[in-house]
Formats: sequence, C-alpha cells, structure tokens
Amino acid sequence: MTECSSKTISLTAAKRRQVVADFNGGRLTSDAGIVLLREVDRRLGLIDAIDDCIPDPRHPMFIVHQQREMLAQRILSLALGYEDLNDQQTLRDDPALQLAAGKEADPDGPLASPPTLCRLENRIGRPALVAMSKLLVEQFLAAHDQPPPEITLDFDATDDPVHGGQQQRFYHGYYRHYCFLPLYVFCGGHLLVALLRPANIDPARHARAVTKLLVERIRQVWPNVKITIRGDSGFCRWKLMRWCEKHGVDYVFGIGRNKVLERRIEPLMKAAEAAFAETGEKQRLFGETEYAAGTWDRPRRIIMKAERLPAGPNRRFVVTSQADDAQTIYDGIYTQRGDMENRIKEQQRMLFADRTSCHDFLANQFRLLLSSFAYVLLFELRRSHLAETDLAAAQVDRIRLTLLKVAARVTVSVRRVLIHLASSYPYQQLFRHVAISIAPAPS
Repeated sequence: MTECSSKTISLTAAKRRQVVADFNGGRLTSDAGIVLLREVDRRLGLIDAIDDCIPDPRHPMFIVHQQREMLAQRILSLALGYEDLNDQQTLRDDPALQLAAGKEADPDGPLASPPTLCRLENRIGRPALVAMSKLLVEQFLAAHDQPPPEITLDFDATDDPVHGGQQQRFYHGYYRHYCFLPLYVFCGGHLLVALLRPANIDPARHARAVTKLLVERIRQVWPNVKITIRGDSGFCRWKLMRWCEKHGVDYVFGIGRNKVLERRIEPLMKAAEAAFAETGEKQRLFGETEYAAGTWDRPRRIIMKAERLPAGPNRRFVVTSQADDAQTIYDGIYTQRGDMENRIKEQQRMLFADRTSCHDFLANQFRLLLSSFAYVLLFELRRSHLAETDLAAAQVDRIRLTLLKVAARVTVSVRRVLIHLASSYPYQQLFRHVAISIAPAPS
C-alpha cells in the first residue's frame, strides 16, 4: 500500500486556532459516486463484454490483477477525471474505485500499478480492437426497446494533437500542428464509431466503408428503419453519395463554395442585400440548383442559403438526396449536426480521448476506445437515470462534479461494505434518486 507523508501542511489560522492538514485520513475517498457507474455497467454488461473481446496471454498461475479489473479501473478512472496512468500510483488504493472495479475494498490488495496498466494497453491487437469497436454499435442497438422509424448518423473528423514521436502522426496544414485525425459517428447522443486515423489523409477516408458496415448491421436488426447520414463538406464525396443512393440511404452534406456555385447564388444574394439595405435586419433566403463537380458521376441537388448579416454576406451550400423544401433541409436537418460537436468536446476535453501519448498506434486506438466506453457509461447514466432531473442535458463534467465526486468514508466488515457519504453533500436527494433507479431491489 502507498505510504503517504505524515508531514503537516500549515494553513492560515482560524481566529486563534492553528490550521494544519495532512494525508493521514485513512480509508476515505473523494469519488464515492463511482458506485453509480458500477451499477450502470452491471446493467449494460459493458466491461464484461470488453473483457471477452481481449485474449489474455498471461499464465493463470502468475496473474495478480484480473484483466477485467484493469479494464474497469482504466475506464472508471477516465469517467472520474483521471487522465494519466501516473494517477493510478495512489488511486489504486482508493476503496471506492477498488469496489467499482470488482476487487475487495482492501488496503492490502491495491489495483494495478501504472506499469501493469501500460503493459495491458500495449498488448492489444487489431482483432480485439475490431471486436471492441463493434460493441459501440451493439450498445446503441440494445438501447432501443422498439426500432425507431428513422435515424440520422452524424459523421465528423477532428484533430487529436500529439507532442511526441507517435506512430502515424503527421503535420496537418489546417490545424497547424502534429496530430491524428479520428473519425467519429454519433446518432443523437449515442456513440457508434471512434476510429483513430493518421492526419495525412482525406477527412472522408474510411467513411464509405464505415457507412457500409453500420448500415448492414443496423438493418439486420431494424430492416425498415430510414437512415440518413449527415456531415460537413469534408464528407462530400461522390463515391459515398453514390453508395448511399444505391442502398436506399439518404444524405445531407455541406459542400464547399466555388465559382460555379457563387454565380448561381448571386441572384439570391442580391435580393438578400437589397432587403437588408431596406430594413437593416438580418436576411435569409433559400434556393436550390442542380450541380456536379468535375469529378462527380452525375448532378445532384444543391441547397443554397443566401444570408446577409450585419457583419457581411454569408453563403452556404448543402448537397442532399432528400426531397423536403430547401429551408427545412438546411435548418431542420443540416444545422442540427452542431450537437455532435458538443459530444466530441465531451470526448476530447472531458474524457481525454486525445490522451494518445503511446508510441504504438494500436495502443492509442485502444486508449480512444477506453475513453469511448467511459462516455457510453456516462451517457447511459444521463439518458436512463437523469432524464427527469436538472442534469438531463448536462455535459459529463457537470455530472462528474455533481454525482461522482462525493467524499465518503468506507468501512468493510465480514458481511458488508459501508460507504458513509459526506453529511454536507448538497445533492443527497438526487444521489438517492439515481441510486434507487439503477440499483437492484434488496433481496
């Protein structure tokens, strides 16, 4: 067990009393709410399923830390806000994390050390990564009691900055730094794909293959569902659109401005300028045209938005297979993809999906998936157990601070583990509500 220094820390006196601090509080935790995610995982069976995807080459006689425990330790730590393996040097003794990871809350039985977890990350092979990636789709399908009539799959790429000599990292001219270029696919708040890619590729690389695999699997379970894929101009590729047209999948993609489209939107833009000059208020006009870039196989429908803002003109173009009117497609469908950017921010900034500092590319893909599974647990907590609370639309960092970061004293007896939550914890009613909705009824 890690030994903490007994040296005291002197602080400002409180009236006539000296104030000192030390790290000798004993079996305390600042993360008692992690037991809620333990119950979420128990319902989903997520960590057990991840464990089944990964072969364990270690000899059973010499195993100290079970693979499932290490997976739970890493995923739940990310959910708690601990991004580095170095944090595990002391966190491995936390009684709440021990309990949530599936171990006895025992001061003499710590969780895995940083080197042990590092070895786990660096032995994951490609077949295991493929199997784990499929779990994201299976969790999405299992989350629906009834097949939805239609779904929209949002595609987006983002930069994942790196600062070392990682395999397949490249300099990206748009982002102006060395990075990876991961591909994400969401459906609403559900995460379906988190694919790490090098940065020296087209943003739409692998999008057609990913779409094919997703559509095939979804239609195996929901044969009658209407599927639309949506993305920015980085995904406006004619081969992807042609595949969608051949397989009954709708699409709505942004398309970059060019001289041809600029000429075609000019009458709309002039009308918007004239209306703005007359009223002094923002103007938005919509139109459409047929257009094919020089490399396309055929013309397609283009939605045009001519907007005059106080700051100046704003022209936007969208290519689509949908038959709705132009403004409905732009405002009701295309602009809704902005919510996906919030989900990516949760992944990157709050669950450390960009903590891809391993040298090996496959190890970094594994880290991206660990962050993704932490997101799945927190999203399920929000979707199923916080829907009628003030946290129904909260991002994961607020959920973490409100429900997971709870001080407690943990005592263990022969018959039970008792978690004494802080008496001054201000969200006691919310915690009780969530715990009752997740936990099984007492036998």
